[in-house]
Amino acid sequence: MATDAQAVTIQRRRPKPAWLKVRAPGSPKYQHLKELMRGQALHTVCEEAHCPNIGECWHHGTATFMILGDICTRACGYCAVAHGRPAGLDTAEPERVAAAADTMKLRYVVITSVDRDDLPDGGAAIFAETVRAIRRRRPECRIEVLIPDFQGKEAPLAAVLDAGPDILNHNIETVPRLYRMARPGGRYQRSLDLLRNARVHAPHIPTKSGLMVGLGEEWDEVVATIADLAEAGCGILTIGQYLSPSPAHLPVARYYHPDEFEMLRVTAVNMGFGHVECGPLVRSSYHAHEQTNAFEQAGRQSSAGAETAS
Repeated sequence: MATDAQAVTIQRRRPKPAWLKVRAPGSPKYQHLKELMRGQALHTVCEEAHCPNIGECWHHGTATFMILGDICTRACGYCAVAHGRPAGLDTAEPERVAAAADTMKLRYVVITSVDRDDLPDGGAAIFAETVRAIRRRRPECRIEVLIPDFQGKEAPLAAVLDAGPDILNHNIETVPRLYRMARPGGRYQRSLDLLRNARVHAPHIPTKSGLMVGLGEEWDEVVATIADLAEAGCGILTIGQYLSPSPAHLPVARYYHPDEFEMLRVTAVNMGFGHVECGPLVRSSYHAHEQTNAFEQAGRQSSAGAETAS
C-alpha cells in the first residue's frame, strides 16, 4: 500500500488530460511584448503566475500588468508568485504602465498586484494613480483592476473605485473550507464583503470574481460559493481548472472534464450572473475584454426586454 507521501508524488506526476495541453509561446508578437515589458521594468501576472494562456494572449497583444513589485507578503499554497518582504515602493510605476499601454495601443488593460500587507493602504494609491495615468494617455482604453482584499479596509477600496476603473475584480479563489490550506492570509467572508461593499460604494462599476476548481472541493461547495458571489452582487464570474505551478505547491486533487465546466456555467447563469466564463483553461484575465463586452451586451438586452414588457 502506498504511503501518503508516495500518493502525493504519484498525484503530482499524473499527466494532464488532452484538453489542458497548450502550445509553447514563441510568436514574434509574444517576443516583442516580452521585450517591451523588460525594457519598462514591468511585471506581468502572465509570467509570474505561469499562466497557460500566455502564448495566446501575448500573441494578440494583451497582457495583465502586475504592479507593486513581484514579491508578495502572503504565501498562498496555489500561487507561483514569490513571497517575502517587498523592497520599497516604486511611485514612478503608474506612468511606466501607462506608457507601455500607450505604446501597445491597448484598448483594454487589466491591472493587478501582489499583496502588500506591509503598506497602510495595501497599495491602493498606486492602483488609483495607475488608472488615472492610463486615462491621461489613452482615454479610450478600458481598465479592469484585479485587486487584493486590502485586509478588509474600506478606505483603500474606495480610493481605487474613485479613480474610475471600468471593472472591479477580486477573486474568491476557492471554497471557504479550503481557505486555511490554500489561502491562509485571506478570509472568505472578507472577500465577499469587499465585493458587496464595492457595489454599495460604486454601483455603476460592475464587479467580477474568479474561482479555481480541482483543489479538493466538493461539487456542492462550488455551487454554494457561486451562490454567495451572486448574493454579493457579482456580475461577472470566471471558473477554471487549478494547475499546480510546481512540486512545492498544492497538488491537483482532480481534473474537471469540460462537460463539468459547462454544468457549472449553466448553474451560474441560472443564478443571475451577467456573464460567466467557464472552462479548463479559463483564468480571471483570460479574454477579459470579451467578458466585459458580453456582460454589457447582456445588460443592454435585459434593459431592452424590460422596456418592451412595460
